[in-house]
Amino acid sequence: MINAYAAKEPGGKLESFEYDPGELGQDEVEIEVESCGLCHSDLSMLDNEWGMTEYPFVPGHEVVGRISKLGSQVSTLKEGQRVGLGWHSSYCDKCNTCLEGDHNLCGSAQMTIAGRHGGFADRVRAQSTAVIPLPENINPDVAGPLFCGGITVFNPLTQFDIPPTAKVGVIGIGGLGHIALQFLNAWGCEVTAFTSSEEKQKEAKELGAHHVLDSKSDQALKDAQGRFDLIISTVNVKLEWDKYIATLAPKGRLHFVGATLEPLDIGVFGLIMGQRSVSGSPVGSPATIKKMLDFAALHNIEPVTETFAFDDINDAIARLRDGKAHYRIVLKHNK
Repeated sequence: MINAYAAKEPGGKLESFEYDPGELGQDEVEIEVESCGLCHSDLSMLDNEWGMTEYPFVPGHEVVGRISKLGSQVSTLKEGQRVGLGWHSSYCDKCNTCLEGDHNLCGSAQMTIAGRHGGFADRVRAQSTAVIPLPENINPDVAGPLFCGGITVFNPLTQFDIPPTAKVGVIGIGGLGHIALQFLNAWGCEVTAFTSSEEKQKEAKELGAHHVLDSKSDQALKDAQGRFDLIISTVNVKLEWDKYIATLAPKGRLHFVGATLEPLDIGVFGLIMGQRSVSGSPVGSPATIKKMLDFAALHNIEPVTETFAFDDINDAIARLRDGKAHYRIVLKHNK
């Protein structure tokens, strides 16, 4: 039996929950969970914000732990190996998308916290393809958020071949944005943080921003017109997007990784006249996750985290829900 933490209804408290995982699949591994990040997507799923949550619901998709069991056909991993598991727990491995290496875009990919039970547990299972070994020089205590928040902001750098000479802006310096600043600085870009928080301006520069732009100031946005090759939006709120599009250079791109639920209100002429683009992307493929981990290890990039015991999981959720997390929360099992 697997011992987990589950909610029985939308927005409900997480309580102890035990379930039988059945026989381990031939292509699966079982991971003994050491820690798991708490992501805003866990909250969205807990509240059934996206309309696809099944209850009892076990969150957790930023898992770090050691492999405790191997399926009979798994040859790329070994017992005792420390690994990570992110948003996806399996892929079809047969479609053209998978065969081209874009597993994260597979139409049959299964989410770790939808249609199965997630990592807020003592153990979790996943297809071996979705499980990535953790480099030895990555701190496992803070690595969990890299498997969702980290790869979400790293993926656009590889997908769009962002050069190290690019001028890049990041909207929102929170759980995603603070990691994006670190990656972009190490990538070699000229980095600007868009933030409405005076408190975050100093820390944004410490995290890698060369410039900070007050997103509440219409004049500051106007002065930045035509500047950026790429802007990554990490927020989930509606903004005046045309003002941000105007800050893009010709052929610039406004790219969404934050799940903004309201429709985008964008004038087309701002795109046409500058040949600008609007796009979005999910997490990355297993190959891109591995590349991200190697890059993070090389440049000593770590999420800024707060740690809670799994026994205090509802306190951790309340802190995240209140917007007080700085910047990511990691849950750990008491030894």
